[in-house]
Amino acid sequence: MTAPAYHIAVLGATGAVGRRILAELEKSSLPIGTVHALASARSAGQRLPFQGGYLTVEAASPASFDGIDLVLASAGGSLSKRLAPAAVAAGAVVVDNSSFWRMDDRVPLVVPEVNPAALTAHQGIIANPNCSTIQMVVALAPILEQFGLEQVIVSTYQAASGAGKAAMDEVLAEMQAQLMGEDMHDYAAVLPVKGAAKHYPLAFNLLPQIDVFEAEGYTHEEYKMIHESKKILLGDPDATAVKVTGTAVRVPVMIGHGESVYVDTGNPAVTVAAIRELLATAPGVVVQDDPDQQLYPQPIEAAGERETFVGRIRPDLENPGAFHLWIVADNLVKGAAWNTVQIAEELAARDLVRVPAGSPWRA
Repeated sequence: MTAPAYHIAVLGATGAVGRRILAELEKSSLPIGTVHALASARSAGQRLPFQGGYLTVEAASPASFDGIDLVLASAGGSLSKRLAPAAVAAGAVVVDNSSFWRMDDRVPLVVPEVNPAALTAHQGIIANPNCSTIQMVVALAPILEQFGLEQVIVSTYQAASGAGKAAMDEVLAEMQAQLMGEDMHDYAAVLPVKGAAKHYPLAFNLLPQIDVFEAEGYTHEEYKMIHESKKILLGDPDATAVKVTGTAVRVPVMIGHGESVYVDTGNPAVTVAAIRELLATAPGVVVQDDPDQQLYPQPIEAAGERETFVGRIRPDLENPGAFHLWIVADNLVKGAAWNTVQIAEELAARDLVRVPAGSPWRA
């Protein structure tokens, strides 16, 4: 039987992630019928390259989803809150990149290498996790399954692109200002948080704040990593079987997040060799770990790649059964666009590109 050709809408198509979703679709195994590029009314009429031609951007509205099978969305939480249910009501399955739906009990939070079976329970909306969460759980899931995990402590080194194109442009302007002898602070208007009272330069600097501060001095980004990791790995964002905590830091890198991750398996018999061998065959993971040859993951080399790169695998010398990992991935590709398209491919492979009759958002 011939596979159906899917009619796909990319919501937020003109953004940094939306453009990369289109690029990943070009390389995808999905049988594509038509692709519609949707964005805000101010972007309507723009032309985006796709498959040797161009797509004309249309203004997104609830009527945009008539006849659409799949919506791949990266348009921000407020728009996803309004338009994702409308798309499902029209009969489309939505894979959403915003944070709005991730903690909704009705919405599976999916990384295809880790928990693809969660897609079978979808009600029409699937959430794409936070970029920093995705690369971490790709590396941790095999360890949890094979050896167990008791605790995870992560410190992130997150690229400017995680805050959007405006943040990237701001960093470049600050760098130029510094080189020209100007005050970088005059160019700081977006980071660490656009709506915050204060802004600081990221160029030649580190910002230990990603998103707004919440309870107990943690940022929203740090809470995302804690609760999303638990939902993906354990099926419950508040699970206590594995302790997870972290510190999220913005660094003056354009593309590619790095993470220093401490993991405690609770099993002193586990060795570095066993961890390395396990990850070398794990789906979506590339091990780059040869200190003698100075081989280790770097954001500049991960840019544009779909895989998650792991290196600096070493034991914690104070705690048998605990280890340190260095994890790097392209936050716009694996951390967003490719994971989104990968979910769509998995939905198609499992014949799940349809809205269940009992969906709370179905018309």
